[in-house]
Amino acid sequence: MARNIADYPREFADFRWQIPHRFNFGADVVDRFAREADGPALVWCNADGEENRYLFSDIARLSARLASGLRQRGVRKGDRVIVMLPRIPQWQIAMVACMKLGAVPIPCIEMLTAKDLSYRIEHSGARAVIARAAHAEKFAQDLPVRISIGSRQGWQEWDEVLASGQEDFVPEPMDAEDPALLYYTSGSTGQPKGVLHSSRAVFAWREVARSWLDLGRDDTIWCTADTGWSKAGTSVLFGPWSMGACSFFYDGPFDAAERLRLLAKYRVSVYCAPGTELFHLVNQDIARFDLSALRHAVSAGEALSPVVAERWVAATGIPVAEAFGQTESLMTLVNVPGMPLKTGSMGLPNLGSILEVIDDAGRVLPPGEEGDVAILTPNPQIMLGYWREPERTAQCYLDAQDGRRWFVTGDRGHRDQDGYFFHRGRRDDVINSAGYRIGPSEVENSILEHPSVQEAAVVGAPDRERGEIVKAYIVLRPGHEPSESLKKELQDFVKRSTAPYKYPRAIEFIAELPKTMTGKIQRSALRTMNNPIG
Repeated sequence: MARNIADYPREFADFRWQIPHRFNFGADVVDRFAREADGPALVWCNADGEENRYLFSDIARLSARLASGLRQRGVRKGDRVIVMLPRIPQWQIAMVACMKLGAVPIPCIEMLTAKDLSYRIEHSGARAVIARAAHAEKFAQDLPVRISIGSRQGWQEWDEVLASGQEDFVPEPMDAEDPALLYYTSGSTGQPKGVLHSSRAVFAWREVARSWLDLGRDDTIWCTADTGWSKAGTSVLFGPWSMGACSFFYDGPFDAAERLRLLAKYRVSVYCAPGTELFHLVNQDIARFDLSALRHAVSAGEALSPVVAERWVAATGIPVAEAFGQTESLMTLVNVPGMPLKTGSMGLPNLGSILEVIDDAGRVLPPGEEGDVAILTPNPQIMLGYWREPERTAQCYLDAQDGRRWFVTGDRGHRDQDGYFFHRGRRDDVINSAGYRIGPSEVENSILEHPSVQEAAVVGAPDRERGEIVKAYIVLRPGHEPSESLKKELQDFVKRSTAPYKYPRAIEFIAELPKTMTGKIQRSALRTMNNPIG
């Protein structure tokens, strides 16, 4: 039952942003709750049965010590810090500590390879890293500050740094436009883009937690996103804690029955999961589990199958509210509890965000007509820009003749007569597989390093479970013959070269790639060759 938005159309019309001139998430959210209204902030467990619980006061104390320890070791406001940790409490503590210090955390998933990390370190100019000792060997660069969870020669241990820090650490003042967070996200060409967000964006994301997530002080939310994705930032950390809610965090492999057991055991009230995860859960005997505490379910990152959505509602009585967002802005289209849900819709503009479907000149298109989904600026949720890439940043904006400036999301869609948005694909060639954004050029570059490959092109192929999978079309060098063993060899080669989730699950050997008159690969022609898989 919706509790926070009583009359969404009226609230949307009346809403005005109240962005503070200064905002430090560590000080103004974590420390404030610890001081004024302490309560549960984090419940963590892992596959081995270990469990820890943290109040806001615990997070405030530990993050202060870490921030102090980082400052003692030379980390300053504005310095970039790689935070590569799995779903363990040290992730939240490290993120909050960096923000208290005014440093800019770069969340990274542990699946990244040494090559992936080398690019991020060099591109961002990172000065520090926090990672588990088991992954220290991936960091070839001699960063000035290296902190490991577990013992590693040449690194300082987490507990040692905490012990050296002071609990009375005074957080850095952060202006609204100060850089606060840096995410790397795949594009259709070249290396991943560094998406730089400001303190005002971190503040603004609370509105999504209030409306779409519908969170309050007595809620426990489980968002299963990995720590390197922006979705984890907004639905595991910034959004829930801005509303004073408790986050549940599980470190363990995916198992559908175990997911349901944990939802029941920890009395999770709000569940946030991608469509791929729900696809597996609805195949379980959900009635065996006591989900009486669960009142709200949301999904984002990939399209949710209507069949899965219907089966989930039939089993739980709870509809799934989808939302649309991107790393550059986070959620801007949402399905809000209490408003009618439309199958397949991305929802309505969130509070404070004006979105339209526009043409190439910035003209708003009528209902039913497909165009570019765009956000009217200024909007505090939108990124400061792509790190050190002003030209690439400028390409995201479109100045219309009527004087309005639009941030063009890169997604195509249309609106219906009631204002609901429906997705019609990407303008670029980015592949969305089980919620992971994968740039085709990253995979192609890895494949081309194999001695048997002459040319390669990568596209998304439809898949019943994952939405899309990575499919590679490969032209072999003379003297090499197509075979199933070579396919397996190429897949393993890509897994070693870049993050494993990017590897091509399907490979087709062809005599030549379709190309334009100027020699560019026609990925659109390859996509038409694909048939549904699975």
